[in-house]
Amino acid sequence: MSEVKIFRITGKIDKPNWKTSFKKEVRALKPEDAVEKIYKELGSKHRTKRFQIKVLEVKEISPEEVTNPIIKKLAAGE
Repeated sequence: MSEVKIFRITGKIDKPNWKTSFKKEVRALKPEDAVEKIYKELGSKHRTKRFQIKVLEVKEISPEEVTNPIIKKLAAGE
């Protein structure tokens, strides 16, 4: 069985009236799954389309590097 990894994804949102950069941490099995999760979360919360989201970097990180407290607790197994 595959082990769940933690990925840090950085990118930009480029909507007509709103531009911003983002950095999010997600748990996924593969980098492709992590990017898909980012598309779903940002599309849901900010009403952005996939073509408005540009992923710049997908990096696997260790549990010690995590800054999100929820993901940190999940990685620790609490």
